[in-house]
Amino acid sequence: MSAIKLIASDIDGTILHPDGRITERTVAAFQAARAAGLEIVFVTGRPFRWLTPIQEAFGKLGTVICSNGALVYDLETDRILESRTLTGTTVAEVRRRILRLESAARFAAETPLGLYLEPGFVEPEESDLLEGIEPGLLPMDRLEAEGTVKLLAKLGTTTSEAFRKAVYPEVSDLVAVTHSAPGVALLEMSRPDVNKAVALEQFARQLGLTREHVAAFGDMPNDLEMLSWAGLGCAMGSGHKLAKKAAAAVTGTLEDDGVAQMIERILDGAAPGEGREDDGGLGRKAQAP
Repeated sequence: MSAIKLIASDIDGTILHPDGRITERTVAAFQAARAAGLEIVFVTGRPFRWLTPIQEAFGKLGTVICSNGALVYDLETDRILESRTLTGTTVAEVRRRILRLESAARFAAETPLGLYLEPGFVEPEESDLLEGIEPGLLPMDRLEAEGTVKLLAKLGTTTSEAFRKAVYPEVSDLVAVTHSAPGVALLEMSRPDVNKAVALEQFARQLGLTREHVAAFGDMPNDLEMLSWAGLGCAMGSGHKLAKKAAAAVTGTLEDDGVAQMIERILDGAAPGEGREDDGGLGRKAQAP
């Protein structure tokens, strides 16, 4: 634990509650880690435009690896540091192959300059997510010019696991495929060389750090590579069974402030299974349900 010099954390379901809340204990733990000299990086599937909860809770604290590793954003200067994008031609071909399998699928494309949604991608009750965006056919000319950091495919008749199982063999030569949204069949696709671990490893290397210096936190399948790569990969007790299987340790749940629990242990120099009495079941590798 004393070797940890970088804390990397997913956002949704890991430190951010469904109601948009990040607890005071969690905020205090990250601030204490930064005050102790540890580096902080948030690693999320979110686009950089949707970082308001992080900015409200932490201000300019840390860099954010967005879009599952396809884009790196500097909170201090409010600018994109790096992006890895799909071409418009690739987006069009992936869309064509998926529609051949599932004609009811709907798509969205996120670029460094905007978000493009097909009609039907957002349900009427989710209209607040549009933020002034007018749904329409994906503009392949714009996607070619801007580059797509993440292509999304949504299907209302199945689960994310089943959707990915059907789609992946057909598109794996063109894109990486993952998912992170509970309760909806929503696939997230990016360049084959893009995932959270790749971006995190590069970020750590730039700081002169290796995987042994990194503690990473996550809860969903889009966190698997990151949790496996980090020297201390920690899955949320409330997380997906695959995240727990990939991690070296399982924290308390989101409701238990599991990330704060582990950061407090790191700062105390305690092993993952030692320390405080209020740790809500925190311990070494737990069996996934």
